[in-house]
Amino acid sequence: MADLLLNNLKPRNGIDDKALGRGIGSGCGKTCSYGHKGGKARSGRGKVRWFEGGQMPIYRRLPKRGFVSRNDKSRVSCVNLVDLQRLCNANALVANQEVNIDVLKKAGCVRSSAWAVRLLAKGDLEVALNIVVGYATAAAIAAVEKAGGKVQIIS
Repeated sequence: MADLLLNNLKPRNGIDDKALGRGIGSGCGKTCSYGHKGGKARSGRGKVRWFEGGQMPIYRRLPKRGFVSRNDKSRVSCVNLVDLQRLCNANALVANQEVNIDVLKKAGCVRSSAWAVRLLAKGDLEVALNIVVGYATAAAIAAVEKAGGKVQIIS
């Protein structure tokens, strides 16, 4: 370890050009450039990121009314392959039919408030269907193609 000599001293990590509170000769002594009194002169004087200098914050200025986000995942309905096979067995779907969200809503497989459908791979599909959905897992796509159908993903 090097000796503690004046020519070996290095500034502390993160120290600025002016070391605050290091005597009157530093130019930043006494109040350390924090001024007199007030919240900005106190210890622990941080402010939250959304502080707007005392003006009415935006989260208080805006009206508190709801909205429907397009990214709301609760409005994405999940449909399994076993559900589609059940609809085929009940003659609600036929082979080579295009299956989209409107067809699934009409069949009662998807709730009416849903705006997208996610296709999942639970169960087996034995009928070739042309499925148009917003999301689909890789296993579900492989199972549909194995049955002779195809999956089209729309955004």
